[in-house]
Amino acid sequence: MTSLAEPFTDPFLQRALVAGVLVALAAAVVGTFVVLRGLAFIGDALAHGVLPGIAVALLAGGPGMAGALVGAGVMIGGVTLVTRSSRLSGDTAIGLLFVGMLSLGVVIVSRSASFTGDLTRILFGDVLGIGWDDIQLQAVVTLAVLGIAAVFARPFLLLCIDAESATVAGFRASRYHALMLALIAVTVVVSFQAVGTLLVFGMLVAPPATAALFAHRAGTMMVIAGVIGAVSVWAGLALSYAYDLAAGASIVLVQVAVFFAALTASTVVERRVPAGAAS
Repeated sequence: MTSLAEPFTDPFLQRALVAGVLVALAAAVVGTFVVLRGLAFIGDALAHGVLPGIAVALLAGGPGMAGALVGAGVMIGGVTLVTRSSRLSGDTAIGLLFVGMLSLGVVIVSRSASFTGDLTRILFGDVLGIGWDDIQLQAVVTLAVLGIAAVFARPFLLLCIDAESATVAGFRASRYHALMLALIAVTVVVSFQAVGTLLVFGMLVAPPATAALFAHRAGTMMVIAGVIGAVSVWAGLALSYAYDLAAGASIVLVQVAVFFAALTASTVVERRVPAGAAS
């Protein structure tokens, strides 16, 4: 235990830990809705679809986060436009925008020889290079995400059952679905700085999926996912420090490993309980 705590005497790892935990908390809440509502595909698409926005912003000398917000907005707006203007399903619209935005981002990046280092940070994050100003912004966004999720918990949970349930209860399903997508987009935008666009999807899905194996209530899922996410950030950073590994990838690998360990444990328990009951 001492060896896992020792690295966090360094200020840059302390900042990385705080930033990672903030991302884990936001991802736990939003990711619970992603898992329950079945929005994993659009979560993945948003995580990749922000690439052209970030690339254009960095080429223009602006902040990458602002470009990511624009890219996420274009992604969501494009999906909405395609589904409303055609008979195509939502998954088809998401797939088209996903491929198109990702391809556009690759084209933009390939046209600039100065993007090598920036592209690595965009895709895999730079949690060890985060400053206190970035952490303050993450804290504000995390609090906003938690607050919005708490205020609109009932319509969100009804949406996770089905859109008709929300409509019967007097909520406009399309409005709250759009708000849920906006929360996912904001979480992706804030998180990419820490773990990158390729890995943020893992933080959105892995801890809530693990929590879903044991929890039967959304609130419990969020708490368990938050704890798993925070502990995984700590363990991932400690492992990356000890073995000179990529920090963001180490965090997500720990989360995925926890999921499969929990899945194995729950499967073993489920097989033993009927056998014990029969005897």
